[in-house]
Amino acid sequence: MFDRLKRAWQRKRLKDPRFDFLFEPYRGDEVVVLDTETTGMNPKKDEILSIGAVIVRKNRIELGQAFEAWLKPRGEISEESIKIHGIRRIDLEHGESPETVIPRLLEFIGNRPIAGYYIRFDQRMLSRYTRELLGVDLPNTLIELSEMYYRRYRKSSAHEFVDLKFDTILETLDLPRLGKHDALNDAVMSALIYLKLKSMPEYKGAFS
Repeated sequence: MFDRLKRAWQRKRLKDPRFDFLFEPYRGDEVVVLDTETTGMNPKKDEILSIGAVIVRKNRIELGQAFEAWLKPRGEISEESIKIHGIRRIDLEHGESPETVIPRLLEFIGNRPIAGYYIRFDQRMLSRYTRELLGVDLPNTLIELSEMYYRRYRKSSAHEFVDLKFDTILETLDLPRLGKHDALNDAVMSALIYLKLKSMPEYKGAFS
């Protein structure tokens, strides 16, 4: 009930009616798997540097329709974040503005559910931009991969500790580590995790 009221309240605050579709109930069988690289880990002040997203249609990743964008930050990129993703300011000289990227991303996502590894962080980061541009948070339903993995493996863990590191999840599920660490590669690997987990008995029919 609370979520429904919150969505209705947000819908009334929407500044641009072209994006009213975000609030429509989703009736299809697709999921968008998304990842971002950022200047830091604080959604209140840090910025998005790159976004990668793919559509999962039934049991297939639609790589030919992948979304990838690079954003030029207004502030500095911390040394700690550069150590993680390797993105420097010079690499973003030709980056686009949020005003260009975010509407294009929303058209790509539509009203589909969004899955990802710690996807609530990505949602909070993206909501900073959607609030500025549209007056609302990103309203899509979220599917958290680490929670799916935890529910699947907590019963089989002898000490009730489940390692939720991204690389550990890939290794446990016998999935490949793809190339360099960037938003699109991480989105593709996250999509592989999603497909592997949702095929397990615990999730049969849950996302169809």
